[in-house]
This record gives sequence, structure tokens and C-alpha cells, in this order.
Amino acid sequence: MTSRDIDALIRRLDVDQKIAQLQGLSVYDLGLVDQAATGRSWDFGKLPELRPHGVGHLSMVWLLDPDPAVFQRLLGELQERARELSPFGIGALVHGEGVNGFLHESGTQFPTAWAQAATFAPELTRACAAITSAEMRQTGTQLCFAPVLDVARDPRWGRVHETYGEDPELISRMGIAFVRGINGEHGESGVAAVAKHFTGYGASEGGLNQAASPLGRRTIRDIYAEPFRRAITEAGLDLVMNSYNEIDGIPAAADPWLLTDLLRGELGLSGAVVSDYDSIGMLLKTYHTATRPAEAAVQALRAGLDVELPSNETFSSLGEALKEGLIDEEHLDRAVARVLRLKQRLGLVPELPSPATPRPVIGPNPGKDIAERAIVLLENDGTLPLGTAERDILVVGPAADEVRIHFGAYTDVANREVPLGLAEIMAGRVPEQVFTDLFQVRFPGIEPAFEAHARHLHPEVPTVLDALRERQPRVRYASLGSLDADAEPVDAETVRTAVGDADVVIAVVGERTGWVGNNTAGEGQTSARLELPGNQDALLAALAETGRPVVTVVVSGRPLLLADAAAASSAMVLAPLLGQYAGDAIARVLVGEVNPSGKLPSTFPRVTGQLPLYHGHHYGSGYEHPTGLRHGYGDLAANGPLYAFGHGLSYTGFSLELDHVGLATNGSGQTTILATCTVANTGTRDGATVVQLYGRDEAASVVRPVRQLLTFERVELAPGERRELTFEVPAARLAYTLPDGDRGVEPGEVTLMVAFASDDVRGTGSVSLPEVHA
Repeated sequence: MTSRDIDALIRRLDVDQKIAQLQGLSVYDLGLVDQAATGRSWDFGKLPELRPHGVGHLSMVWLLDPDPAVFQRLLGELQERARELSPFGIGALVHGEGVNGFLHESGTQFPTAWAQAATFAPELTRACAAITSAEMRQTGTQLCFAPVLDVARDPRWGRVHETYGEDPELISRMGIAFVRGINGEHGESGVAAVAKHFTGYGASEGGLNQAASPLGRRTIRDIYAEPFRRAITEAGLDLVMNSYNEIDGIPAAADPWLLTDLLRGELGLSGAVVSDYDSIGMLLKTYHTATRPAEAAVQALRAGLDVELPSNETFSSLGEALKEGLIDEEHLDRAVARVLRLKQRLGLVPELPSPATPRPVIGPNPGKDIAERAIVLLENDGTLPLGTAERDILVVGPAADEVRIHFGAYTDVANREVPLGLAEIMAGRVPEQVFTDLFQVRFPGIEPAFEAHARHLHPEVPTVLDALRERQPRVRYASLGSLDADAEPVDAETVRTAVGDADVVIAVVGERTGWVGNNTAGEGQTSARLELPGNQDALLAALAETGRPVVTVVVSGRPLLLADAAAASSAMVLAPLLGQYAGDAIARVLVGEVNPSGKLPSTFPRVTGQLPLYHGHHYGSGYEHPTGLRHGYGDLAANGPLYAFGHGLSYTGFSLELDHVGLATNGSGQTTILATCTVANTGTRDGATVVQLYGRDEAASVVRPVRQLLTFERVELAPGERRELTFEVPAARLAYTLPDGDRGVEPGEVTLMVAFASDDVRGTGSVSLPEVHA
């Protein structure tokens, strides 16, 4: 198939048929007729009226029905009707969410992306993505709205759990693995990854969802676009979703520099850009850069945005815009060509041959391994591991006996928290107008229904309490602590009575992440305060006052303020939204069946006023100053983070030595940086750690970071075992935007550091780089 074949097909399409290829159709457009015991019934008969010239895209199809068989039947019928509406039988691209696994009750759910990042094991993320891809293809879903490649450096933003954290190198490595898992090694899977959100979405003012991002173009190119650059060049990513934010007064959905000059011209994207839901309509309703739908559509199409989703709020006016001369048909044809090339590749254009796609094969589920490797041991005075000897253990905390709290927003259990699911729960008693602001609806008291649904979907899943009882015969439980903002004060005497003579107290605390209900994180859930919600900090303080060792388990998909929790705890672990694997994984770590090896993908602040806080800050800014203290917070005893990027303890010990650094030239003639180090297990039990290589440009014409993660490797070692590691990194990994606008590295000294965390450097060396072009 050549571009001539696509061009010839486009010439046979009339204007209305072309526009149809650029529009989404949401299942909500069809209208829900009935919710009988045999499944949901939708008014497919409306389709010819809604899309008489063809259906370009089908959005939110996971809502068709929760039953897997009914879902596949309805989706197959909808796709067939879509083909019938096109004179050439062109099928619709079916979209699905996949950041934590295929978003449907039939899909395998995995620990959230932030948890996967804590493993520093991209191969596990690739395995997750491959399963997601196979399950999507089996249902007839072609596009996977993931990975999330946002650089997330402000935990007030509620979507951190969907990301791979704060560091461009870690995000890039995980994102590359995900794209390869979804697309296949050579794009042969029959499913395509859609990376989002381009760009700077996670850098909004105050952490507010969809707000302005105060970023300069150099920062965008060097930091926020870098994971997209790497995924495009190293994994063949060819689909991107724009972000909701505006940068320097221009909304991302209407920014030609962002979507055309940078994304296509510099980063090399060859495929399509699809809109995040309603982001083109926001040009009219939110940003006021357009006065009517036709103007919004023209702004987006001219900028380089090809497809409007989830429906056709503005692109339905493209015909009007063409007649008025606001845009020419060449812009339309360019977008249609990108869509048809994708459809041809995925077998949706009968007249054009498509590459063979192997039968989808679902491999072994890596979810358990991810969960066990993602748990981060933050603090430990020797209380952990608990071991298997019989002890009097008291378990408390609002997350101790709950399943739902371990899931993020884009998961099967959270499907019940969108309007359709809520209406089913409440038996139709909720008036439609209650859903006008989905993100802010609280519905006090509905959480038990959400918990019941989670247990219905995952009946085999134990809570942390259940899993501990399976391993320790003398586990007691006391219902202490609350997530509720209006929780009653903690009664110290009640706590003392509950603790009694317990040998150790395990407090399982955290926050809920989701759509509506009592959530403090999730899309649209921005937090001005990052303390543990409700009375949980007070509970931990009261437990500490009893004098008994307190082991705190924090369930969260983002950094929280944990200084008070740390002060009250003998040991503390982070369980970063591990889904259905949480209970067993947490219990196995606590008793010592698993040696924790997770590392933080994000920096944890001491107070909210430090935000945004991240390890790779510029010279002269942030919390670390290699050339001397320049400034600091006068009201803080320490300006650094509570826990640094890459931090994570173990039940064994490790040593790390830097043996050699140097330069080499690879087979492509590129300068590479070499670093050889030796890592050893100095403890008495098997363990794993992550060796991290950082670099620092000591002098440049542009202010550079105090450290930059260049690469990393997770290593498993037996007691006494030593291993030599050799890192070879392209020198262009240190590239930045030079004063003349090109990207490269100026000649000069670069310091190299091998470390167990960004604040735990074990060896340094330096190399003298020549000029490097990127």
C-alpha cells in the first residue's frame, strides 16, 4: 500500500464522507434504551441519523455492557453498522483505555502506571501492555489510550498515578516498553498505542486539572517532550493525544508550534493526533479563543489535530467552515490521509491490503510480580520483617479491610463510578442534572456500594487484613481511623484499649483514587493539601503514644505529606495502587516472604510549600546546590525532600563502587558514555536493588540540572554475590536546546554518579565530552 492508494481513495470521498472520518461517536450519543438482566440495550437505530456519511471513531465503548459476551456482541454489531454507512465499507476505529489494563470488566487489571514505574523494570510493563493489546484485539478494539507520558512533578495534580513519575528517563523507558507491548515489535499486533497528553499537562499552575502550564519552549523540548521523542524514535509511536492545558496563552489543542512544528517537524511523528475528550470544544467554552464551533474546529485542524473525540461537537461544522473559506480542503485531506493510513494498517479499509496480524496470545500475568516489586520500604528500624513466629498483631486503619482503595480511576472497579454505573447503583433514583459536574460529585455514603462492586468483580482478592490472617494466627482487627474529611476526632483511650498488649500494630492508611465519591485523587481531583485525609495522622500519633511498634502501610498513587506518619512509625511502606494484587503483596512484604525492592518514581516533599519538588532541578534552584547554598526556606529545618527520587530500602544491604568511566563510539558513529561499576549484596538474604547512573554537565551556556538520570538497571543478588555492570549511554542523552535553537551538548566536563537513589550517590567520576549534536 502506497500513499497513492490512500490519495486515490480520498479523491473518491465527498466532503461529508471525509469529515466523517475525523469525528468520534460516543456510545452516549446512541442513548441507553434499557438495562435489563440480559444486558444493556442501546438505540443503534439512531446511527444513520447521527452519522449518515460514515463513522470514523467509536468512543467509550467499554460502557456498552459489563458482561464480556454481551459487550463483544454489541461492539461487533455496532462496527458492522458503521461499515454499512460507508460506501467503501470503511470501519470505525474503536477506542479503549489501557493505562492499567484494558478498561472493561473482561480486561486484566494491573497495578497502576506509577506502581509499575516503582519497579524500574520496563520488561514487566511491556508484558502488561502485550496482554492489554491481545485482550483489546479479541474484543475488536484497535486503539489503546495509553501510555501516559506526562512528566508529573506536582502531586497536587490528581492524575499522578496514571504517569510514570517525575523523571524523563524513567518515563521514556517505561513508555517505550509499553508502546512495544501494545503495538508489537514491528507494529504487527493489530492494536495501536496512543500516547498522552502532549504536553505539559502535569505541570499546571497549582496542580489544577486542565489549567495553564507556565513552561518555556526550551523546557518543553528538553523535559516534557522528551518521553514522546524517545517513544517515537525508539518504539515507532505514531499516535498522540493532545493535552487540555494552555501554554503561554495558546491552548494545546490549537497550538501549531506544539502539534506541527515540534511534534511532527522535530520529534518526527508521522501518524495522527487525536483530541482529548472535549478539548476542542474547550476552545469555545473554556478558553474563549473561538466564538463558535466552526472557529474552534478550524483552529484545531490548522494546528495539526486530526480527530475530534469523543463526539463531533465542533468538527460537525467543518463543512460550514469550508464553505466560508475559513479553511481549505487540503487541510481536511491531510488529516483524512493520516486516519486512513492507520485504518488500513489495522485492517479497516477493505479496498486496501493490510499487513498480516498474528493471532493474539495472552502471556503470563506479571501483575503479582509488579505488585511485589513496586512496594517501597520508606522507613525501617528493624521492626520489619515481622517473620512467621506467632505474635499478637493488631491491624487498624480505614484501608486495612478494603479492596476498592487499591485501584486507580481507569480500572474496571471505577467503571461503576461514572454516571451510568451510578444510575444503576441507585436504581434510577438520581436525576440527570446531578451529573453536571462529574468530578465534584461526592455522594456521601456511597462508598460501601463501590466496595461491594469491587469485591463482586474480584471475589478472590484478599484485603490486607485477610492476607495477614492467612499468615499469622493471632491477628486482631479494630475499626479505627477514617478517610472522611469530617471524621470524628480520634479518642486516645479507645486507641489504647484496642492496642492492649499487642506486639506490633499495623496501620493501613491512605487515600481513595477515582471519579466520584469520597476520593482525594483522580482526574479532576486536585488537592490543596496533601496530608493523609480524615483523621489518619491523628490515629498514627495516638498509636505511637501507646509505645507499641507501629508499622504504617500507605496506600496512594502519588506523593503525600508523610513526615508526621514517619515520626509515628517504626517502619513504613508505600503500596502504590497495586490493584487486586495488593493484599497478598503487602502481607508478603510485611512478614518477609518478599524482600522489598521498589524505588520511588517521584520525590516526596516535607510540606506543600516546597512544590513542585523534583530531583533534576536547575543549578541555583530547588533544594540542592553543588556550588554552595544560595537560598532556602527560612521556616524549614531542612530544605530537601522527605524521600528522594529513587529511594527505597531493603531487608538486606548493598554496596556500590564506580570502577571506570570513559567515552566510546558506537556502530552508528555516535559518542557514548561508558561507566562500569560493581554492586554487591552485603546482607544475609536474597534481594534486589536498582543501580542508577546520573550525569551532571559542569558548564554550559544554558543552565543545566544538578543531576540527570541517564540510565538504570535492576539487579537481583544472593547474599555475598557481586556483579559488574557496564552502562553505555549515548552522549546525546544529555542534549538540551542550545542558544541557537539546535539541540546538542557543548564540549566540556560531565560528572557521572552511580547511586542507589538520587540522594544516595556511592561513586563519582568525570569525562570530557566533545561537541555532540542531537
